[in-house]
Amino acid sequence: MKTALIPTAAGLTALATPVLADLEYNLGSGATLTFYGQLNPAIISVDDGRDSETNLLDNDLSNSRIGLRYSTPFGNNTFQFRLETGLGLPNSSEVSQSGSDYSRFTRDDIRHFDFSLEGAWGQVSLGQGSMAADGVAENDLSYVGTALYSFTADANPSFLFRDGFDVLSGPAIGDTTDNFDGSRRGRIRYDSPDFSGFSFSAAAGENILDQEDENEYYDVAVFYNASIGGGAEMSAGLAYQERNGTDSDRSDIVASASVLLQSGLGFTAAIGDRDDDASGASDPRYYYAKVSYEADWLPMGKTGIGLHYWDGSDFNVDGSDSDVWGIGVVQEVKRLNTDLYLTYQEYDYSDSTGDFQDNSTIVLGALWKF
Repeated sequence: MKTALIPTAAGLTALATPVLADLEYNLGSGATLTFYGQLNPAIISVDDGRDSETNLLDNDLSNSRIGLRYSTPFGNNTFQFRLETGLGLPNSSEVSQSGSDYSRFTRDDIRHFDFSLEGAWGQVSLGQGSMAADGVAENDLSYVGTALYSFTADANPSFLFRDGFDVLSGPAIGDTTDNFDGSRRGRIRYDSPDFSGFSFSAAAGENILDQEDENEYYDVAVFYNASIGGGAEMSAGLAYQERNGTDSDRSDIVASASVLLQSGLGFTAAIGDRDDDASGASDPRYYYAKVSYEADWLPMGKTGIGLHYWDGSDFNVDGSDSDVWGIGVVQEVKRLNTDLYLTYQEYDYSDSTGDFQDNSTIVLGALWKF
């Protein structure tokens, strides 16, 4: 067993204590400059069926980052610039049973370097930023969605499954579960105005942060956000995305929907199907479901709880079966602009070579935003 020094929950909260005041500045003539960011430290404990390892890491669920937004009127339109980057802290995606491989800060940490022009006709964006399908698999109105959502391998993607003989012969967890959500690329993107809750997006781009990636990326998406009566809210999305490469093409169809009732009860679902033309590649698919509830039980802020299940087939290799279930709670600390969260998830994988031992992962974290 490998165990790192574990701080208390109070220590995590201390890390989230605000140190910055009002970070929006009026530059005159309607122009504004806003600084923002977040820290997301988490204690992550992974058990592969024989050994367990516990570390304090930056949670890749929503990594620590800083950014700025500049906005100014441009005729009847609004011109905007956004710069955002991760901090390059030791990350939950860089640890496995073999140890750690921290990359520190690299250009892959650059999330946005993005210019846009917005008006009554919609918005055009150019630069490094979200493709049209980014977020389409993750429509989630539940408060517990801060820590428990359709992508299930943020905390342990590099850990290997262990077989029945205690050998690390299985695939990495990150190869056996995914939600096919859209990505960030160097792209040109168009977003339509809102039409009775519906909006449309389309984008084309390349992975400008990876010189070895010569693929071209295209996607289109439609989103729906509205109140649906009785105080209920609904958010949904559907996207088609395509990767055209020198060796093979790949396409995804992805959708998700979430409903939050006035009572605090919520339901979230997602599905995805991938068609990969690469020789020997599998064509995986999945479905996802979550039930959640939220209420103001404590004076410090809202509490959200949830239970979810993810089921996939043909991930990693044809004929494989992957299952993930998890439970979580998120507690708002409104005074500190912080969410404290605790999750437990269990991962099961099998393929033609046999069944592998389950992996279980516990995460205790604090997400502070400014």
